Amino acid sequence: MDERKRQSKAVAALTAARLYYLQDKTMDVIAEELETSRSSVSRLLSYAREVGLVDIRINSPLEHAGELEQQLHDRLHVTAHVVPMPESVTEVERLERVALTAGRLLTQIIDSNMVVGLAWGSTISAVSRDLGQKETRGTTIVQLNGAGNTLTSGVEYSSEILQRFGSAFGAQVQQFPVPAFFDDPRTREAMWRERSTLRVLDLQAKMDLAVFSVGSPSAEVPSRVYVGGYLGRDDYRSLREDRAIGDVATVFFRADGTWKDIAVNARATGPGLDRLRRVARRFCVVAGAQKLPSLRAAIGARLVTDVVLDEGLARQLVEG
Repeated sequence: MDERKRQSKAVAALTAARLYYLQDKTMDVIAEELETSRSSVSRLLSYAREVGLVDIRINSPLEHAGELEQQLHDRLHVTAHVVPMPESVTEVERLERVALTAGRLLTQIIDSNMVVGLAWGSTISAVSRDLGQKETRGTTIVQLNGAGNTLTSGVEYSSEILQRFGSAFGAQVQQFPVPAFFDDPRTREAMWRERSTLRVLDLQAKMDLAVFSVGSPSAEVPSRVYVGGYLGRDDYRSLREDRAIGDVATVFFRADGTWKDIAVNARATGPGLDRLRRVARRFCVVAGAQKLPSLRAAIGARLVTDVVLDEGLARQLVEG
């Protein structure tokens, strides 16, 4: 290419680059303006980058997210996946972005011949809508806690979440058709001796992966257990007296991670936290600063091995 043609091409490439990068014009509009084809515009833009007429720089928030992930690993011994986002996003959008990341990660993690325990709730429901498709064999999705209360059986809600996971991975689904909380601890003791219940409990005992969020009564996107008619006035008073600050799969815990003597837990149908700690991988999804106390307690109690969380929450967790 002689010098005149080279200069002519450089001028055309610079014009195309200014229109594309500075004025947000589409390639079709640029092609019309330069009286050329769309493919020629694409080649001009590539040329502009190659010869240095355009210098594209990406200031990635992921670098900061990576630092937070390392700090959380070093200080709290968890594998963290920090989702970068500005503080200005709404709590609903914050949850959606965290759920999207969690859904993609779970698509990579869940594989054939696994037993996956699943807690229901607002956060995991959002995650279930963002799963990719991955065919597995011999995999079972098992419900961790009952979903019924005095207003509803809860089957439709929990089943929808379970079925989304089952469909995404071609997995079998095992529901747990019991209430979230029994009225009387003795009822739970009796049900836990029934063969139909024992079958589900035995399956839970074989979990390779548990997927859950942490509940918080103060979250802006409320945890379903706190707003879905599961707890009465007496329950809330009992939880306050027992200093409970959150739950995993409807089993409540305190800031120091203790849980066994919290009265409501005697009626809860989720797995005991000692049982949960024996699961090899415990994948927690959390969004929103209001969940900081419950997340910190859950990590301190060794309930979490992996956590997906928003950048603001991660920063507060590190600073705390």
